[in-house]
Amino acid sequence: MSHVALVARRTRVIEDVAADAIPFDQLMAEQRPTILKGVARHWPIVGEGLKSPRDAIAYIQGFDAGRPVVGFTGKPDIKGRFFYNDELTGFNFEGARVGLGATLERIGQHLVDAETPSFYIGSTDLGIYLPGLREAGNDLALNHPMFAAHPPIASIWIGNRTKASAHYDMSHNLACCAVGKRRFTLFPPDQVANLYPGPLEPTPGGQVISMVDFVAPDFDAHPNFRAALEVAEIAELEPGDVLFYPALWWHHVEALDAFNVLVNYWWNTSPAFMDTPQNTLLHALLSLRDRPEPEKQAWKALFDYYVFGPAELAGAHLPEHARGPLGTLDELAARRLRAQLLSKLNR
Repeated sequence: MSHVALVARRTRVIEDVAADAIPFDQLMAEQRPTILKGVARHWPIVGEGLKSPRDAIAYIQGFDAGRPVVGFTGKPDIKGRFFYNDELTGFNFEGARVGLGATLERIGQHLVDAETPSFYIGSTDLGIYLPGLREAGNDLALNHPMFAAHPPIASIWIGNRTKASAHYDMSHNLACCAVGKRRFTLFPPDQVANLYPGPLEPTPGGQVISMVDFVAPDFDAHPNFRAALEVAEIAELEPGDVLFYPALWWHHVEALDAFNVLVNYWWNTSPAFMDTPQNTLLHALLSLRDRPEPEKQAWKALFDYYVFGPAELAGAHLPEHARGPLGTLDELAARRLRAQLLSKLNR
């Protein structure tokens, strides 16, 4: 039985949102997945896709800059699930630099086939590879003040009936369903243990993925996945719908039609000089994980004090000139701290 039948909760839907009035303050304050119904319904690419997949393909080809993109192809037997091989020594698909137009043609050749190879082009920069597409009316009105300091990255995702295994991103996301229907299954960050993450590297798409097969879950191998499903929510998207979900939420993505296009916007609200916490996690594996348990608990208390508690707590009792990295970080302070770290790591 597919996981979908076991999920009772549906993602919140907000109706009648004007394209230039997305409630960003509410979304960022509440930090919960939300479908903005029909916000991108007026996009020309959505209209072309509602005519037919071939019309959408032709429309996209009209903006092709001719630059090679990274494309993934899997045999029909993977049924759209881009994953590892059976031995976890590699993947069940091949990746290569391909022509965008040629890949669209290959997808178009299999639109009505019952058995078809799986084609996938992921996270491709719109401005570089499809210049003019956004300017032609296929864009959101990102007029909130937070975007002045944190401009979003706009990307396009193209394929046939593909499945992106559950993973998390380190940015907030607006996912715009442009062509075809999509289904997102979303999990809060605290479900990480119940999703059975795979290797840190290599990964199929750059992020750690769940090892659970969502189409046919093996509850003997992954018994705690049932607990994850109890708090999961399903977001069913039609063309023109936009899904917001916060950074670090796990999401499994299924493209449900013979041709599918998603446009997404990623952004962070943290200063650009801050390092990625993923690097911190790797360093913690190196320096903390295998220490004796009493030491780990002591370090946990230190991290709670210096990192996870109020930002101003650790330096509040010190004069400002003596706080160093315990004070407010800016670009200069971050550069000094990074240099100190590099010196210690290169011992």
